Amino acid sequence: MNHQFEPMKKTAPHILNASTNLLGFCLVIITSLKITKFSHHSYLDEFTVGAIFCLMVSCTLSFLAIRTDKEKLSDKLENIADILFFSALLCISLAVCIVSIDVV
Repeated sequence: MNHQFEPMKKTAPHILNASTNLLGFCLVIITSLKITKFSHHSYLDEFTVGAIFCLMVSCTLSFLAIRTDKEKLSDKLENIADILFFSALLCISLAVCIVSIDVV
């Protein structure tokens, strides 16, 4: 049986798409927190700002990974963007936990 190795699939376009969508979501959250002054009693705004920062850098790095012609640089940028995207997901998960605990 002849096994051929597939080249690694690029995830940078998916990271860019998901990061921009979640960035918009986080910006809506932080705006609503500031309007309602809900954030003074919890770490919710800190986690949201952490997610925003990670998503902004992840968007930038994944865009640069798509645009560069250098394969090694592209892979490195994509890996860093992936790690930051996962970090943002953790921040969003913690924010959801805070909201869930506060609502219940």
